[in-house]
Amino acid sequence: QVQLVESGGGLVQAGGSLRLSCAASGRTFSNYIMGWFRQAPGKERDFVAAINWSGDSTNYADSVKGRFTISRDQAKNTVYLQMNSLKPEDTAVYYCAADRKRSYFSSRRYYTRPGEYDDWGQGTQVTVSS
Repeated sequence: QVQLVESGGGLVQAGGSLRLSCAASGRTFSNYIMGWFRQAPGKERDFVAAINWSGDSTNYADSVKGRFTISRDQAKNTVYLQMNSLKPEDTAVYYCAADRKRSYFSSRRYYTRPGEYDDWGQGTQVTVSS
């Protein structure tokens, strides 16, 4: 099991930026695909971004492409989500997650499915005001 702790959420005006962090501990972090998801009140948990084990391949939801960047620091066991040009519709609780079954992305896009991830953090609230 991997323990995940998110931080960095908060209240920001539209057009602003935030950087979320996800600190991992427990089993070897560096071997896994890591993902970020978000969930707004009354809605399902949606895929935001994912990064492969080495950090040289990333994928994004269409709604955040060009605005968000996912990265990882293996030495610090940490995954980041840099969020720029934030919009009110980005308001949600953001969760990081670990897929301990995979290191590389599949053409079947498993990385977009919450059910494919094994471990989750507690979430961090992001609120974007208009």
